Amino acid sequence: MEIKMKLNGKNITAFVDADTVLLDLLREKGCLSVKRGCDTSNCGLCTVLMDGKPILSCSFLAVRADGHEIYTLEGLQQEAADFVGFIADQGADQCGFCNPGMVMNTIALLRENPDPTDDEIRAFLAGNLCRCSGYDGQLRGIRSYLNFRKEGRV
Repeated sequence: MEIKMKLNGKNITAFVDADTVLLDLLREKGCLSVKRGCDTSNCGLCTVLMDGKPILSCSFLAVRADGHEIYTLEGLQQEAADFVGFIADQGADQCGFCNPGMVMNTIALLRENPDPTDDEIRAFLAGNLCRCSGYDGQLRGIRSYLNFRKEGRV
């Protein structure tokens, strides 16, 4: 099947089988930040933004992306660069495997709610599995970034 979509700001055409999941198409197109973890929509490693909203690409058929705009971390590096250092400063990027999905969800959160509470941050990131850090480091890093931004330094 032929599908057309915008991937990281560029119009693309792809030919996919009816059962191809979006994760596989994105990796085929060079978006290696999109990771395969559980294949059951439980870990968040495959999170991408479709029309600005986070989706789990491991359980989303590629044909459903036809006519939509998809962003992966490759297309949002500048936006991510604003806050990932704050997360790293908290030691929350130990193995790095969960980072792309966590960053994608953080971008979506901050676009939707530029000044979230700690509980709102926890709720938004609840679908991201991190086996190394226990999530407190990510929360502290995001909170540090938000405080830094409030002070007008970003």
